[in-house]
Amino acid sequence: MPAPVALPRLSWGAASAGRRALLIHGLGSNGALMWRYGAALADAGWRADAVDLRGHGTAPRTLDYTLDSYAADVAATRPDAGAGAGIWDLVIGHSLGGAASVLAAAADPSWTRRLVLIDPALALTDHDRDIVRDSQTRSFDDPSQAAVRAEHPDWHPQDIELKALSAQQASRWAVEQTSAQNPDWDVTDAALQVAVPTHVIASDPGVYSIFRGKPAEAAVAPNPHFSVSVVADAGHSPHRDRPEATIEALFAVLA
Repeated sequence: MPAPVALPRLSWGAASAGRRALLIHGLGSNGALMWRYGAALADAGWRADAVDLRGHGTAPRTLDYTLDSYAADVAATRPDAGAGAGIWDLVIGHSLGGAASVLAAAADPSWTRRLVLIDPALALTDHDRDIVRDSQTRSFDDPSQAAVRAEHPDWHPQDIELKALSAQQASRWAVEQTSAQNPDWDVTDAALQVAVPTHVIASDPGVYSIFRGKPAEAAVAPNPHFSVSVVADAGHSPHRDRPEATIEALFAVLA
């Protein structure tokens, strides 16, 4: 894997908590946008750490925005300081964060005990790539709360604030390069090698899903460690579209 960069963190829950979770956001977002998971896990007695991916939030900027580089960063991120210091009890990865999580878990089975992937970008069709590029272009062209609110009027005010902030913080060049440097966006071979329990919380294809009903879902189905559930009436970010149902789905998996 490429040389990693150190990722900044936000944390929920007591540092002494017995269970540790890592939260990894999607393209164009930031760690703070994973607050629904962090708050819910902390209330349940967990410690949850969310990272800003390279080129996003306040994380270091680089020239390399391949999926392997994102994976190297999260693989080097451990519950405690220092290389190899501890194993995550749970990693939650959304979209791009899901792809990076799969690569990290496939390369190092000691990185986490469990994966939960939120509508993960495991393989993108040309149509999905166009949708993602169009969404990112709109976000960067008008990174205001008013623009986010107009597109997502039902989102919680904090999600609106943080989505606008994430577009203001992220490097537009980095986000564009993430598409350009990954012309064959497909980590399904790595997904077939994942040996820890992995659950996909997919969004509703009737709204929009990057996973459910797409080639990636069929490609990873042979891995017996994978299971799938769907959040009804939710788009690609179910924790913002249908937060209560998404958190309920998460805890059903953890139970």
